[in-house]
Amino acid sequence: MDKVKRSAEEAIADIPDGAVIMSGGFGLCGNPENLISALFQKGTKGLTVISNNCGTTEHGLGILLKSRQIKKMISSYVGENKEFERQFLAKELEVELCPQGTLAERIRAGGAGIGGFYTPTGAGTLAAEGKETREIDGKTYVLEKPLKADFTIVRAYKADRWGNLVFRKTARNFSPMMCMAGKITIVEAEHIVPLGELEPDQIHVPGVFVQRVIQGKNYAKWIEQRTVRPRAAG
Repeated sequence: MDKVKRSAEEAIADIPDGAVIMSGGFGLCGNPENLISALFQKGTKGLTVISNNCGTTEHGLGILLKSRQIKKMISSYVGENKEFERQFLAKELEVELCPQGTLAERIRAGGAGIGGFYTPTGAGTLAAEGKETREIDGKTYVLEKPLKADFTIVRAYKADRWGNLVFRKTARNFSPMMCMAGKITIVEAEHIVPLGELEPDQIHVPGVFVQRVIQGKNYAKWIEQRTVRPRAAG
């Protein structure tokens, strides 16, 4: 039952080339920084990555993109990464863009064992091309398929040795549903706490969905766009 591994490198050692990976995070918030860095150092290539976006040119998943370790991105937003834009326009990167709410629901469906769902989002647009549609109550709906992954990597605020997880504020984002949709879920936690310390009603992801936990360290917690107001005079 003790799921704690000694290092990020040990935790991701069996992720092969060509794997499908879900990575938690919203922009640069809640990124599994240690696990991303370990994948970069390992040099795993040909990855399909499912994440809200691909970080920035120099941070987050952007370091894997820049080193050409990612072959395909399934995302909802890609606006902060110039290298992403360059690779996409040069046809060096395969991209599947998905409306943000639809992306979240596809991930949830993958974890819940749901074979697909109908949504009006994207009907009549490029997002619906090649997909089954259906009229329901006079409105056009698009059939969306679930998303699953070979491995999920996320960052939690707290974890215990059994893999029960608590996330903090916005860093929660897509991570809980991704934990359910991956065959193997690897978590880096800011704090690993003794068994029994986590209040059962406050646990966001039960340990049954988690296979490996590591102690996170040296967090940079990058900010994509720092915006400040001028200081008052005097």
